[in-house]
Amino acid sequence: MMLIAGILGVAVTMLLILVRVLAGPTTYDRILGINLFGTKTVLLIALVAFITDRTDYLDLALTYALINFIGTIAVLKFMQYGDLGWAGDVEDDTDV
Repeated sequence: MMLIAGILGVAVTMLLILVRVLAGPTTYDRILGINLFGTKTVLLIALVAFITDRTDYLDLALTYALINFIGTIAVLKFMQYGDLGWAGDVEDDTDV
């Protein structure tokens, strides 16, 4: 019963996060909301894994957490630099 209450609590916070993502005043608020939604999704997957006694769901949760982290870093880098590549000057070594 307590685990069901935990799942309902996480689901309610996910709905509130979606409201923040849709109504966020700045782009960074929306990015933070999407990152938090991904974190709550990982928590929800872990709770379902515990309830159903399926430990293979934890591998999915860990993979989703890594994708969420890398995706957030990539979006923030794109927002700051406008490109995902290396922004430094490239030195030409042909004159050696």
